[in-house]
Amino acid sequence: MSAEPTSPRPPFVLVHGGRHGGWCWKYVAAALRQAGHMVHTPTLTGLGERSHLLDQQVGLGHHVQDLVLTFEFEDIHDAVLVAHSYGGMVVSGAMEHVADRVRQVVYLDAHLPRTGESAFDMIGANRAADHLANAKNNGEGWYLPPADASHYGVTDPDDAAWVNSRVTAQPLKTYQDPVGATDRAWRHPGTFIECVPSSLEPHVLNRARERHATDPTFSYHVLDATHDAMVTAPDAVTQLLRQAASL
Repeated sequence: MSAEPTSPRPPFVLVHGGRHGGWCWKYVAAALRQAGHMVHTPTLTGLGERSHLLDQQVGLGHHVQDLVLTFEFEDIHDAVLVAHSYGGMVVSGAMEHVADRVRQVVYLDAHLPRTGESAFDMIGANRAADHLANAKNNGEGWYLPPADASHYGVTDPDDAAWVNSRVTAQPLKTYQDPVGATDRAWRHPGTFIECVPSSLEPHVLNRARERHATDPTFSYHVLDATHDAMVTAPDAVTQLLRQAASL
């Protein structure tokens, strides 16, 4: 994939996290479009409005391919590629294929894995065991049932009702599969936004802090917002994303 000239209003590709869908970017996407940006909010296979495709064979590789094909079929260049939560696994894997089309990669409280790590590796053995037990007891052994909005820090009654009406199950395999090479994600200019309080374990954030400490092209921000910041603090998220676009 070849690079295109840079634009003062680059397109954004916003990738959701686990059990979410493109819908979760509604407020941020609207603000970015109002500012003149093209915005893509793909929904990964088996989730959101594509939940009819939920299947125990859907894995991380399917989601990486979803994102790569979005770039190809939408002819996206010079993009700001944004990942939330589990979406960091997807973006990191896809960067091996789309990095030449990405201006800046942004991790919004998202996983930043090394080559060969899985989402379970990122969250640690105890939390992975909890997910496995949840799937066994409530998900036929192969999927994670929807979580309540409060799990993501959404407490406003209207927002919580909106989120709870849209979260869907997550194929367990997507959390178990190791990501492929992530070298290009680690070398690319990027930004990490840590939400406080975060739903991520502290050691997960150490990956981004590690990169920030050693890589002058990678910036690190702390946002006073809960994990689903694109729902609870869309204006602040939009501002940080627009700042990233100008780096």
